[in-house]
Amino acid sequence: MLAALRSVAPGTPLRAALDSVIAGRTGALIVIGDERGVDALSNGGFEINAPFTPQRLFELAKMDGAILLDFAATRIRWANAHLMPDPSLPTSETGMRHRTAERVSRQTDALVISVSKRRETVSLYRSGTRVSLQDIEVVLAKANQALQTLERYRSRLDEVSGHLTALEFEDLVRFGDVAVVIQRLEMLRRVSRELGRYIVELGTEGRLVRMQAEELTAGIEDDYQMLIRDYAPDPSSRKAAAVLGKLGSLTPEQLLDSTLLAGVLGYAAKDMDEQQMQPKGYRLLRRVPLLPNTVIARLIDHFGTLAALLVATERQIDDVEGVGARRARSVSDGLRRMRERSIL
Repeated sequence: MLAALRSVAPGTPLRAALDSVIAGRTGALIVIGDERGVDALSNGGFEINAPFTPQRLFELAKMDGAILLDFAATRIRWANAHLMPDPSLPTSETGMRHRTAERVSRQTDALVISVSKRRETVSLYRSGTRVSLQDIEVVLAKANQALQTLERYRSRLDEVSGHLTALEFEDLVRFGDVAVVIQRLEMLRRVSRELGRYIVELGTEGRLVRMQAEELTAGIEDDYQMLIRDYAPDPSSRKAAAVLGKLGSLTPEQLLDSTLLAGVLGYAAKDMDEQQMQPKGYRLLRRVPLLPNTVIARLIDHFGTLAALLVATERQIDDVEGVGARRARSVSDGLRRMRERSIL
């Protein structure tokens, strides 16, 4: 459905055509893709087989039947087609055009767009799921509200993340400290995804919102994965991806349960809040400039924990295969600077 929203976002030819249909108060039923499946349900009409333009679609919408486009919405295949989907398919719609649109979307893989002549609204149907396009002003207001929430969440995340970093350098981390950062990262990611849908729906009207969102979420996914790899019993990237997926499926109430979070990470013990944790160092090493992931993995395999790496000399770091003197100095200096910036 996000792809469908992107195809009708402001600035696209299809959106220009829909705006013309609404302004002309003609209504329309447009079917995009799954040519074989759609053709099996259609009858009559006129074969057009001409390149798609907003002006052509608007003129053809003045007829009552459906307009059939190819998968890429670059050619108009048929106009004034009569669609006959299975009438036994369930539908929650009341108007004939919308009932047909929902049933065709259930019976085929096509994207079906219904423009209401009376209500001047646009509805998208995909596999029976409906999304109605909102006015740009409404979407922009929601996007700005989500952006403000994202700014607050990012500010709070930076606070708890900085506190965790300070605890890591002092070897004073408890699981409760890790759980707070996980909660903030997940909350930020969820707001970012909601904002992402608004940005898609805004199209060219959402450029500034997109730029601000990208700045606020820069590096978040990498930090999230590295945090999981730091504290999960299994630090593999595959396991981290699975953990992130499970965290993403938790309800807001479950996300606040630190015992449940511990279980998702792979710990069997209960009452983990005060349990001392030993970070492996993925998250902080990721912040060292120009340090490849392969070198990070070798350093962690060699030293085991961040605490062991922090007390290692440059020579000892250099002894790790593939590191070298220059990178050893970069790792040592980078960790030292991060430690100096961290304040408990």
